[in-house]
Amino acid sequence: MTVGVVARPLSPPPLVLPPFGVNYRQMAKPTIDLFESKGAFTNEERRVSVYSDTEPPTIPNEVTQDTPLERLNLNWREKDLPEKERTKHVHRLHPYLGKFIPQLVEIFLRRYFRTGQTVLDPFCGSGTTLVQANELGINAIGYDISAFNVLLTRAKVQKYDVSEVRQEVLDALHKLRQLTQPKTQMRLWEECVSELNIPAIDNEYLKTWYAPRALEELLTYRYLIEKEGYLYQDLLKIILSRSARSARLTTHYDLDFPKSPRTEPYWCYKHSRMCSPTTEAFKFINRYSLDTLRRVEEFDALRTEAQVETHHGDSRRTEFPPIDGVITSPPYVGLIDYHDQHAYAYHLLGLEDRRDAEIGPAANGSGSKAKRQYQMDIATVFRNCVKAMTRDGWLIVVIHDSANLYPEIASMCGVEVVAVLDRHVNRRTGRRSSEFYESIFVWRKP
Repeated sequence: MTVGVVARPLSPPPLVLPPFGVNYRQMAKPTIDLFESKGAFTNEERRVSVYSDTEPPTIPNEVTQDTPLERLNLNWREKDLPEKERTKHVHRLHPYLGKFIPQLVEIFLRRYFRTGQTVLDPFCGSGTTLVQANELGINAIGYDISAFNVLLTRAKVQKYDVSEVRQEVLDALHKLRQLTQPKTQMRLWEECVSELNIPAIDNEYLKTWYAPRALEELLTYRYLIEKEGYLYQDLLKIILSRSARSARLTTHYDLDFPKSPRTEPYWCYKHSRMCSPTTEAFKFINRYSLDTLRRVEEFDALRTEAQVETHHGDSRRTEFPPIDGVITSPPYVGLIDYHDQHAYAYHLLGLEDRRDAEIGPAANGSGSKAKRQYQMDIATVFRNCVKAMTRDGWLIVVIHDSANLYPEIASMCGVEVVAVLDRHVNRRTGRRSSEFYESIFVWRKP
């Protein structure tokens, strides 16, 4: 194994990106200020030294195959890369813990791939690599052990007839309103159940985590998806799942990690007042239906004819088709149970549960035995990738390697280590405010 130079990113000054809905690729290079204005930094950015110098952060659309790695500055401030840009179009069809930002993927697609080539993500998660590859005309293939992840990715990358998808989403919403939001209280949901033959619910998880009215509305929407013969059912299921996530009996500030249902009023840290748990779901279905339409239409204006494939499978046991390289963010060891974070979707949609095949689940802990098994599993996946890859193909791996497991994984895979870049992650999902860094490992097939 040949060890290359370890590249460390330079530190950024602020730059101004366009407002949401504007394609920054079509704009001139943003103007750089001198950090003089009050409020240029968030509180977290003030604590981290990488934001104190004057080198600008990398602008994704300016990266080419000739851009030196040592010139990449991936430490974007909130002002440089606001949340609206990090979650542009379909990237925010549904919340997902542990995903990397599309701008990071775009940089390495531009640096190491060309139009018409094929990139693989063996841990495709929420589909970030596949979506960004399509924007650039690069074919993409994704695999994931989680049925929910595959459903979400397919909903994002599917080629839609936007007029048809709008008609279906609004039709389902209209029918749900008619069935569950009567103008008077004369009609009971039990009458709808009888009229529509909606089967009685026999699921303790759903009964425990949802108020009766919320569950009724969710089940009615599920019924409509199944019985109305809609063409784009995967997208409707994502609207349902996103709504189910928000409608659970939990605090408003703890949607990521709820431990037990809440049924009583509580002091809300998000709103700084007393709040009560949610008891309805229709308002979320209504809101997310309209948001989904907007995001699908925005991506449709950017997507190309590049091919996209998504497969539900175990990448340790898969013989991949020919590829030109890999960009992926693998699961973390002992940190996230990827099935559990979307448990509501598995129960509501009846998805196949393959949690026993997850790599590095939190349930297995992060002890020495778990770490060793994790290394072996990840190395097996990457060896499969290398077999399918053209000579001199690239593997770009984004991971928070706090346990320093990846140098040995690289050795186990027989790849050449070209560089390791570090970046500070200044905005993270949920109420996690500690400083967090991730590494980008740049490997090449000999």
